[in-house]
Amino acid sequence: MKAMILAAGKGTRVQPLTYELPKPMIPILGKPVMEYLVEHLVKYGIQEIMVNVSYLHQKIEDYFGEGQRFGAQIGYSFEGYMTDDGEVMPKPIGSAGGLKKIQEFGGFFDETTLVICGDALIDLDIKSALFEHKRKGAMVSIITKEVPLDKASDYGMVVTDEEGRVLSFQEKPKPEEALSNLASTGIYIFEPEVLDLIPSDTEFDIGSQLFPLLVEKGVPFFAQKRFFNWIDIGNVKDYWQVSQNVLKGELAHMTMPGTQIADGVWVGLNTRIDWEGTKIEGPVYIGSGSTVEAGSTIIGPTWIGHGSQICRGSEVTRSVLFEYTRVSPNSHMSELVVCKDYCVSRVGQMQHVSECVEDYWRDARDRRGKTRTPEAESKSEPAALSPQEVKPRKLANVA
Repeated sequence: MKAMILAAGKGTRVQPLTYELPKPMIPILGKPVMEYLVEHLVKYGIQEIMVNVSYLHQKIEDYFGEGQRFGAQIGYSFEGYMTDDGEVMPKPIGSAGGLKKIQEFGGFFDETTLVICGDALIDLDIKSALFEHKRKGAMVSIITKEVPLDKASDYGMVVTDEEGRVLSFQEKPKPEEALSNLASTGIYIFEPEVLDLIPSDTEFDIGSQLFPLLVEKGVPFFAQKRFFNWIDIGNVKDYWQVSQNVLKGELAHMTMPGTQIADGVWVGLNTRIDWEGTKIEGPVYIGSGSTVEAGSTIIGPTWIGHGSQICRGSEVTRSVLFEYTRVSPNSHMSELVVCKDYCVSRVGQMQHVSECVEDYWRDARDRRGKTRTPEAESKSEPAALSPQEVKPRKLANVA
């Protein structure tokens, strides 16, 4: 069995995280989402993996290389072009179009292939799914999960007959109009012959174009209802929630990195924590080279990326701070994702650092800003006050 990871999208719904990263490279517990997928494929003996890339493709290719350190062979198919000025421009050709391009180039898909989106965390039993695919004589199988009907508008819904043969699709229907409770997970099993139905040199999508064509032509096309963890990172709200769940240990195959130094507290190498008046309630990870100053409060689940600085009197609660984040003295950051110059609340409200009246956070590497001296800080808060008595400047989630 071979695999194809779909990784050409721009990930606009996950901005600002994808301003400088392709969506499959978004980190969870310090590792790109796509790395978990590659490891899962290799676990099931799938070592030949093609990846279609486009937006910021070099970052994926530089990180994964040829795949040796993951026990795999990884190849890439770039979708885009170069302008007359020498600028590389991404131009995705659709999920099915990407498959066709690879097949016409070198005939890679010469056996049963698992196709999977590069932006979800899964623990699917691939062996069992392949067995059912073969048992039913399917040319295409789509992996589905049951979801409550009141959530149908969040998914592409798959309508089947009693034997599981796919009859139709509904793209994010209203709950009262949903004809099924089976949601597509973006995981498919293909036989090579199906690729003959995809037109050449044309933007073509699997869900909205290829699948209706399969139904129309009566191709053996079945849905599998599976019970497994499938965590799709559709937007920044999803990313915040996924991070919270993972930090709490709700996914057994994902473990906290670093060294545990206290109950629920893990650190990377060479961190510096001043415990005087400091309160840390796990689960919390503090990345390598980070500083936590005296009188700080960190409430988990919280992830603090490497090279960060939590200044004295500040409080970070249930948040994800990307690398090199400096939280200013006496600032309160609650239920946020902070990524360089942007922060996003758990409900999706985005703010640029320049829009803040107060200097809540900045790049920890930036020494151009005017550093507050102890004398200046003493004017705003008496030295005798405990951190709990200091009224913090708040930048928090708005419910």
